[in-house]
Amino acid sequence: MTQQPLTLYLAAPRGFCAGVDRAIKIVEMALQKWGAPVYVRHEIVHNKYVVDDLRAKGAVFVEELDDCPDDRPVIFSAHGVPKSVPAAAARREMIYVDATCPLVSKVHIEAARHSENGLQMIMIGHAGHPETIGTMGQLPEGEVLLVETPDDVAHVQVRDPERLAFVTQTTLSVDDTADIVAALKARFPAIVGPHKEDICYATTNRQEAVKAIAPDCDALLVVGAPNSSNSRRLVEVASKAGCSYAQLVQRATDIDWRALDGIKSIGITAGASAPEVLIDEVIEAFRARYDVTVELVETAQENVEFKVPRVLRQPG
Repeated sequence: MTQQPLTLYLAAPRGFCAGVDRAIKIVEMALQKWGAPVYVRHEIVHNKYVVDDLRAKGAVFVEELDDCPDDRPVIFSAHGVPKSVPAAAARREMIYVDATCPLVSKVHIEAARHSENGLQMIMIGHAGHPETIGTMGQLPEGEVLLVETPDDVAHVQVRDPERLAFVTQTTLSVDDTADIVAALKARFPAIVGPHKEDICYATTNRQEAVKAIAPDCDALLVVGAPNSSNSRRLVEVASKAGCSYAQLVQRATDIDWRALDGIKSIGITAGASAPEVLIDEVIEAFRARYDVTVELVETAQENVEFKVPRVLRQPG
């Protein structure tokens, strides 16, 4: 039986970003330096495959610092943590390494600077996401107000409309965020924005690549975890850009083949915490069922690299 032809549009950039790369490297280098177990507060990045791989090497994942012993190193995840967490680790005289993505740290520094200048912060983000909790936790209670939609902007209660600034979660949809920013500026004309977009380069680039391929695809799959904010945004971006079927899959075994019946073209991308091995696995699953022609669609090139903390580069 001859296989149906299928054009597979492979988005680039896709998958790991520099912040995720650095966070994983931090756990691996900590295990080399101090031996197992090394504790990690929260999933280092939102990907089960990555977490399971590090767990097999000796990393122990916990939700809170209270779950860690005093005498073993602890690593804070790439999403960032409230100020109270490193403060508690220091009080307990623990060895700790902060794997917060430098682009998230940049937002933390920005928020602190605005606060020192007497401005109340509004954060555009998703309630309950670790990055949002970490950023809001940089300042005292009530100093950061969260908005998730333009509708929230209409109801937010501020201390002084003339003394406001805003920051955003780094993994949001660029287009959705623009609508919320417009609502903020309309209601609070004096509000101060970031010098440069808070949404990180990797999130922006992956969304642009999806927009480039979505109109040509009968369906589009995003390889990523259900709790990964940037992966879920890619599904939404694909749908808005004209792709009639977009699905988030953790790996090839999650693909809903019945939903893809009769397609002639498929787009494939991956969130910033999904390793390339899972993308390869998905492509191979299509090759097993279709006569696949792969077309790489590259909309940007990334050469960003972040250094690991000095404590891991020092011997001993």
